[in-house]
Amino acid sequence: MAHPDDAGLPCSILQFYATAPYPCSYLDTQQARSQVAAPPHLVDVNTYSQLIRQGFRRSGLFTYRPYCDSCQACVPVRLAVDQFHPNRSQRRAWSTHRTLQARERPLVFDAAHYALYQRYQQCRHAGGGMDEDGSEQYGQFLLQSYVDTRLIEFSENGVLRMVSIIDVLDDGLSSVYTFYDPAVAHASYGTYNILWQAQQCLGSQLPYLYLGYWIAESRKMAYKARFRPLQALLDGRWQNLP
Repeated sequence: MAHPDDAGLPCSILQFYATAPYPCSYLDTQQARSQVAAPPHLVDVNTYSQLIRQGFRRSGLFTYRPYCDSCQACVPVRLAVDQFHPNRSQRRAWSTHRTLQARERPLVFDAAHYALYQRYQQCRHAGGGMDEDGSEQYGQFLLQSYVDTRLIEFSENGVLRMVSIIDVLDDGLSSVYTFYDPAVAHASYGTYNILWQAQQCLGSQLPYLYLGYWIAESRKMAYKARFRPLQALLDGRWQNLP
C-alpha cells in the first residue's frame, strides 16, 4: 500500500490502496475500482470530515472513493442547505408526509428494521445483489461505524415506514443510506427524507448535506439533481452544478 499523491488528503498515518476491478453497480458496461483508506479504525470523525470533502464515502467500516481506470462518472455532491429552496413537488412531499414521527434509535440490529430493508431491496433493487443480503451483511453495511453515526426511524401511527443512517460531520451531515416501505402508494419518502435531513443541518447550523455520488447517466441517481443548488466536487473544487 502507498500514500496517494493527491494534495490535501489528511492524516499521514493513513494508507490508501486501490481495489481490484469489479462490476459497476450503476453503469452496466463499466468496471469499477475504489480507493480505500486504511486502517479503518483510524478514520475518526475529524479525519472522515476531511476525507468526505475530498470525495470519499463510507460503507460500514470502510471509507472509499471511486478510483476507476477509464471512467469519472461518479461525482460527489452536496446540498448547500442555507441556499436551498424546495420546488413544488418537494413541498408537496413534505406536506404529504408531515405526520411521520422521527426517532433516533441505537445503532444495533432490529428485526423490524431488517424486515423493512429486505422488502425495500426486493422491490426497488431486485437482482442487484443487495436483495439477497442476510442479517450479517445488513449489519456490516449499516450498523458498523467508527464515526458519529445516527440511526433514525420514521413511523406513522405506530407503523414503521422508513429508516435512515446518517453520519455527523464537522461541516454537515452525510446521508449514508435510507430505506423505506415500498408498498405505500403515492409516497415520496426519499424526497421527504432529504428535506428532513436538510432541516436537521439548518437546526444544527451545519452548512452542507452530503448526498454521496451522482451519475448523470444513472436514472437511479436522477433525483439528486432536483435539489438545488447542488454542489459537485469537480477538478478538486466544490462548485455549483449548472
